[in-house]
Amino acid sequence: MVTIEEALKIIKGQQVRPKTECRKLKDCLGYSLSKDIIAPFAMPSFDNSAMDGYALCGIFREYIIKGEIAAGDTRQLELKEGEAARIFTGAKIPENTTAVMMQEKTTVIGDKLLLEQEPREGQNIRRKGGEFTKKQVVFENGYSITPAGIGLIGSLGIEKVDVFRKPVINLITTGNELVAPGKPKGEGQIYESNSFALAAACEKYGFQCQGKKQIEDNFEAIKAGIKDSLENTEVLILSGGISVGDYDFVKQALEENGVEELFYKVFQKPGKPLYFGRKEDTFVFALPGNPASSLSCFYIYVLPLLYKLSGSPKNGLEHYAFSISHDFENRSDRPSFLKARIDTKEVAILNGQGSSMIQSMALGNALIFLDAETSVKKGDLVECYLIS
Repeated sequence: MVTIEEALKIIKGQQVRPKTECRKLKDCLGYSLSKDIIAPFAMPSFDNSAMDGYALCGIFREYIIKGEIAAGDTRQLELKEGEAARIFTGAKIPENTTAVMMQEKTTVIGDKLLLEQEPREGQNIRRKGGEFTKKQVVFENGYSITPAGIGLIGSLGIEKVDVFRKPVINLITTGNELVAPGKPKGEGQIYESNSFALAAACEKYGFQCQGKKQIEDNFEAIKAGIKDSLENTEVLILSGGISVGDYDFVKQALEENGVEELFYKVFQKPGKPLYFGRKEDTFVFALPGNPASSLSCFYIYVLPLLYKLSGSPKNGLEHYAFSISHDFENRSDRPSFLKARIDTKEVAILNGQGSSMIQSMALGNALIFLDAETSVKKGDLVECYLIS
């Protein structure tokens, strides 16, 4: 058995070789760059107007209007002292422009432009290279692409982007008691839900499950299912069958498939019977079957490896210290991840902390970490891992 810190050190210390691919820009959200993005030109690439108004030559209160320039207009217009041109946001400013005055502070009488106030040199002009210059690094290798990032990359005329590929993930759930939703359930059976929850958790953080299997508690069937999955996956996640019961065959089946055990069992609550192993470049997590335990282990242990394999700078859930809204005593002899809800700047531990109880996790948005046999008072700061 290992501690939480030891388990995370083993996972985060794995040597991996993230794979790369070239994707269309529209399909790159949430991916991490495998190469720097270098500006092919300055941004802005020309001096342009920051607003609708008038381009002015010289510092006066009265000008003669000599034309109009719309955004995208490629004509070359040159102003002389005392001349002005109607201009629109984003349009290229004429040669010799001193400033741009917003239209709300102007009056037009015929071809004369009158200003309410004297302009300032450079006013309302976006200068070429004001955001970045040609050949400047816009985004470094490893940048996790956001919607704004996609917009900026697109504004550089770049259609395809080199990124780290997301790992191929497969799920296996085991258990004689499990019935697929939509099918009749007998006495003593339960509907299988972990594969749906785990696949959704993957999707929430930008990953996709390639396939899901449900296998009964039969050693040969589990062994064969694992063998098949190991051949076409980079991360195999199993749920159930990893404890020490007579029908818990997963650990033995993994061993017989050549998976090297890196740790088994973590000194924590929930999720003690957690397994992590590796076969060449394929990683295996065997999670407990109880729904809350399974999801908690995914958030704390699986997610950091998925990020690492995808070249992301992230290494797990975001976590912060929040004031707890009530007194609480963790009577467990193990460090615990407790389902909780953050409202405004306080966090409350929810009822329903059993490892089989998932409603409290569905209503919560955080996991509070508390050491074994620890008491906290209202207002104390506690470590919170954000799950939504």
